[in-house]
Amino acid sequence: MHKIKVDDKEFEIFLENDNLNKRIRLLGIQINLDYEGKCPLFIGVLNGSFLFMADLIKEIDVPCEVAFMRVASYEGTSSSGKVKELIGLPDDIEGRDIIIVEDIVDTGLTINHIIKTLKEKNPASVRVSSLLVKPSALQYDVEELAYVGFEIPNEFVVGYGLDYNGLGRNLNDIYRATEG
Repeated sequence: MHKIKVDDKEFEIFLENDNLNKRIRLLGIQINLDYEGKCPLFIGVLNGSFLFMADLIKEIDVPCEVAFMRVASYEGTSSSGKVKELIGLPDDIEGRDIIIVEDIVDTGLTINHIIKTLKEKNPASVRVSSLLVKPSALQYDVEELAYVGFEIPNEFVVGYGLDYNGLGRNLNDIYRATEG
């Protein structure tokens, strides 16, 4: 089993890049079908979504626009339980079809805060595409979660945009922590 060390934690391979790319290709096909004749605005949630967002957008054939925003709620390996302010949220989204692109949805706190904030600006629709979802960690119902790459156990993961204390985002694959 391929193991790596990121900062002070050991990780083992969990999802290989080939599997990530195959699943992202399928998500792109579904989004193309669902948004035929429309021009969705993809909003990537930084920092974690940048690799997933880049690969997902390459699979999109319908006209689309791209924006990024930033929100923070993590400290170390667990959610802080607080959502800090949203930075860089696009102003003019009224009447637009919005697809929020997330790296991971675990408790649902952050994504629900983003959805609520976006809906105040009267978009035509809001949906979420998340590479990873932790169903057993969800504390909030996220009805808008329409495009999910992988459902995973409630384990800490790193790589492919996901970090541990700011490190590991550059890893090509996704790894899971081997200890608590």
